[in-house]
Amino acid sequence: MKQVENSRQKYTESQAYLAGGVASSLRSAMKPTPLFAVAGSGPRIQDVDGNEFIDYLLGYGPLILGHAHEATALRVYEAMQRGITFGLQHEGEIALARRLTEILPCADKVALSGSGTEAVMLALRLARAHTGKRKIVRFHGHYHGWSDTIFTSFPSSDMRKSDTAAGLAEDKPIVAGTGGQSELALEEIILLPWNDAALLEAALREHKDDIAAVISEPVMCNSGCVLPKPGYLERMQELTKELGIVMILDEVITGFRLGLSGAHGRFGLKPDLVTIGKALGGGIAISAVAGRKEIMALIENGTVSHLGTLNGNGVATAAALATIAELSQEEGAVFAKMEANASKLVEGIRSLLAKRAMPGVINHIGPVFHMMFTQEPKVDDFASFTKRDATKYTEFSGYMLEEGVLVRSNGLWYLSAAHGVQEVEETLAAVDRALARL
Repeated sequence: MKQVENSRQKYTESQAYLAGGVASSLRSAMKPTPLFAVAGSGPRIQDVDGNEFIDYLLGYGPLILGHAHEATALRVYEAMQRGITFGLQHEGEIALARRLTEILPCADKVALSGSGTEAVMLALRLARAHTGKRKIVRFHGHYHGWSDTIFTSFPSSDMRKSDTAAGLAEDKPIVAGTGGQSELALEEIILLPWNDAALLEAALREHKDDIAAVISEPVMCNSGCVLPKPGYLERMQELTKELGIVMILDEVITGFRLGLSGAHGRFGLKPDLVTIGKALGGGIAISAVAGRKEIMALIENGTVSHLGTLNGNGVATAAALATIAELSQEEGAVFAKMEANASKLVEGIRSLLAKRAMPGVINHIGPVFHMMFTQEPKVDDFASFTKRDATKYTEFSGYMLEEGVLVRSNGLWYLSAAHGVQEVEETLAAVDRALARL
């Protein structure tokens, strides 16, 4: 058992001043206690007890280049010396917006914001203003931020409460851990199972006069890393175009993780709007909405207000430009490296599960994957995802922590450009020892 007494003491101290003792509710579920970090370098992170971990949490996704990436840190430092934020326009905004329109296939223009939640809020408002309609179609198990009007159905072992498969049969969204959320805010949500093209078509045709947008993760990363079935997203694109509905792909996770052009570029799609965040800033808070000029024009003509004191600040735009520059080197060779290392890790874990005759599934795309202990032969929808043994995985994640590997307790793993063969080999050895203890 690794020594975590200093983290325990810090957590007790934090609870006296910080609501819940943590700055984000997800962190409170960490066992044996929420860890307090002191530093990170490349693929590794250190805590206040002197422990070092290979990090597959990666700040819940933003650290695509790893911790304390030197070139990015230098660009951020240089930007800070010029002034952190101005409340005025600056060259960094132009440079970043131009670059995003160059690399994102759907982007005629972009709007900059501070978080994925904010980007989704703006995208939904744009869709409603563009169509003059109110309802939003979203899907079980997808996560689009925690604002009142969209936060539903997000089961996770690192949430205090979680949805159940029984909720799939309900007409109204299941809301977990959302005390104080307005029930009225969810009356305009139509919640559907994902990856069912026939059901999607039926719902869109029945309610076409009321539906402003369909919002979807292109890969259901938050709940099983479930890939879209062949033709599913293409059919979504066809139907929304035919019926005058805005198609929004939420690429806060997949953007800049599945390639410079995001999942929609990788899959050959052209949605009306995309939201991006997390990896965009390499660890600095920034997000964006990108999409068709006809829709983005609603910001330009004042129909839709787009506000935010720190939108497009100099530090955030410098971080994003530096991150994109690093990912663009040698025609994006870093993505091939990340995918190769992720594939080696995934195949290694699958082999270890087979060696111990442990039933499990790993869904994988690019440098992100979801590991589950389950009796299901495959996990390709939300219903099968909810049947996983979340308690067993949480126990496994605790053993991995003792082995010097930090993984999220819900089963979602991220690899960065800083992870190499050495980290993969050390991790597989740790997995073997952790599985032996289950």
